[in-house]
Amino acid sequence: MNRPRKGTFDVRRTITATACLMLAVTACGTTSQNSGKGGPATQAKCEGPGGKYVIGMSQANVAEPYRQRMDDDIRAAAAKVPQFEVKFADAAQDNAKQVSDVENFLTQQVNLLIISPNEATPLTAVVKKAYDKGIPVLVLDRKVDGDSYTSFIGADNRDIGRQAGKYVAEKLLPGGGKLVELKGLPGSTPAQERSEGFHETLGTKVQVVATGVGDWLREKGQQQLDAILKANPEVDVVYAHNDPMAEGAYLAAKAAGRESKIKFIGIDALPIPSGGVKAVEQGRISATFTYPTGGKEAIAAAKTLLVDCKQVEKKQTLPTQLITKENAERVYREANG
Repeated sequence: MNRPRKGTFDVRRTITATACLMLAVTACGTTSQNSGKGGPATQAKCEGPGGKYVIGMSQANVAEPYRQRMDDDIRAAAAKVPQFEVKFADAAQDNAKQVSDVENFLTQQVNLLIISPNEATPLTAVVKKAYDKGIPVLVLDRKVDGDSYTSFIGADNRDIGRQAGKYVAEKLLPGGGKLVELKGLPGSTPAQERSEGFHETLGTKVQVVATGVGDWLREKGQQQLDAILKANPEVDVVYAHNDPMAEGAYLAAKAAGRESKIKFIGIDALPIPSGGVKAVEQGRISATFTYPTGGKEAIAAAKTLLVDCKQVEKKQTLPTQLITKENAERVYREANG
C-alpha cells in the first residue's frame, strides 16, 4: 500500500480550504456584502434563478402618499421577479412599532429586509441586528446611524435643499422677503438634510420669520401655517419639506385669504392626480423637486443579491429635478407614458 509522504495530507487540506474560500461567492451559493469599514459581512443565501425568496418591507408610514407610492413601486417591480414574495408592514409613524415589525420579519426568517426608517436613531439597532444576522438590508429613502446595512438607496436630500434655497433666493425673493419653513419629522434624515441644505444657499436677504413641524402630513402642515399666519401676517414664501405639507399650507393661506400673495415650495413631485406635479401645473405650488421612491431600484438590488449572486454598491444616489409651471405638464405626461 502506498502511503502519502509526511506532510502531504496537510498540504492537500490547505489547498482544498483555499479553493473553497476562493469559490465561496459563486460555487458555495452565497454573496458577500462587506460594510467597507471592517464590519461583518452579509451572507445572502443565493440559490440562483431556481430559488424562492421572501422579502420583508418595513414602511415608516403609509399615510403619506409618497410612502404608499413607494410600496406600490415595490409591488410592481417584485411582480416581475417570479422568485420574490414581498411582505409589507406599516409602522404608522411609530418607532417602537417599526422595531417590532422588523423583529417579526427576523422571526419569519426573511431572506432580505427593505426598510424606510421612521427616524434614524431609534431604528439603528434593529437594522444592525438584522445585518449582523447575515440578512441583506436595503435602507430606502431615510438613513440610519452608522453603516451596518448592505446598501442605502435614495436621493441627495441636502442637495435638494440647496436647490430649493437657491430657487427662493434667485427666483422668488431676489430682493429679499419673509419666509416660513415647514419641517418634516425631526428625527428623520431627510428633514434634517433638506433644512441644512436650504439654509446653505438661501443667503441673507431672506428672513425666516417662523418654522413649524408638520411631520410630513398635510393636515399638520395646514395647522402649522394657520397658527403661524396669525402671529406673522406678512409671509411671502412657504418652504415645505414635502408636497402634502405645502398643499396643507396652501389651504391655510386660502382660509386666511392670503393664497394669492404667498408662494409655496414642496418636495416629492409624485406624478399622480393628487401629487406635487399636478399641484404645480394647477398653480397651487410654485415649485417642487422630484424625489424618486427607490422602489424599483430596491427590487433590482434584491435581485442582484439573491438571484444573480452578485454584489451591490453601498450607496445608490437617485436623481432629482426641479418642477415648475414651465415643465410640469410635460413631466407628468412623460411619467405616465
